[in-house]
Amino acid sequence: MTRMWLVGIMSVWCLLGGLTTKTGWSQDAKAGNSWLDTPVEDDGPPGSMILIPEGEFLMGDNDGSRNERPEHTVWLDAYLIDRYEVTMAEYQKYLDQDYSIEPPPLWDDGVASGELGDRPAVGVTWNYANKYCQWVGKRLPTEAEWEKAARGSDGRRYPWGHMQPFVDIANYNQGTTGWVNYKLTLSPVTSGTRGMSIRHGLKEGGKSAYGLYHMAGNAAEWVNDWYDRFYYEDSPKKNPPGPAEGEFKVLRGGSWEDQPVNLRVTARSKGEVDYQDLTTGFRCAKAPSKDEGKSEK
Repeated sequence: MTRMWLVGIMSVWCLLGGLTTKTGWSQDAKAGNSWLDTPVEDDGPPGSMILIPEGEFLMGDNDGSRNERPEHTVWLDAYLIDRYEVTMAEYQKYLDQDYSIEPPPLWDDGVASGELGDRPAVGVTWNYANKYCQWVGKRLPTEAEWEKAARGSDGRRYPWGHMQPFVDIANYNQGTTGWVNYKLTLSPVTSGTRGMSIRHGLKEGGKSAYGLYHMAGNAAEWVNDWYDRFYYEDSPKKNPPGPAEGEFKVLRGGSWEDQPVNLRVTARSKGEVDYQDLTTGFRCAKAPSKDEGKSEK
């Protein structure tokens, strides 16, 4: 009797397993991170840019860490910034045109050119991030440009608003698990727009006020500025370029490894120009032409 009962249970389990493998579970496996949706392309392909209009925004946080204070109003001219983090597929093209460039740690050309090419390029030093952006006719964003693109003009705490992050809109808090592989640890740069948080009021998912993806989590992002803990105390009010020199460059946005406090749009971290880590990536920016200044690229 017991054996027959077990056989029946196993039969049902196998049947259900086969069905789910062909439906939802296979889709989750394809996406890599089951907590984030599969990639969407409604907003344009990787490399597409968003116009951030000229104007003021609130930078910094009086309740944040010492290097985030004081809050101050900054004016920025209009600029364009990548909608997504630079992908593995995009960075592979850069590697292919110059074989003298050293690939990031654990880099796999086949993976980057294949189904996981939509993951962010991580392990890239500031120097090579800067060179890549120049290669595609762009540049790294300033720290102020990065924060405005993430925060908007309403002083929000996270790119999507004030609500704490959740696993369907941001890839974060995997520090206890650590790096597994590109497929399981990283999320597609176009993901984070569907899920429970959307049903609870986040109509744009994890997007920023201007429509940028993954400005919190996935990969921490290099910006152009040198790091100065006290820079905000006497920084220019219009188009601040960052300190003239320094020992470290600024990293923004937090990564797949970080806790929510490091995903805040005002959180600042740093790294040396040759620092390589599987948590760090980047996106590019540029000044708009006259035509681009009127509409998105």
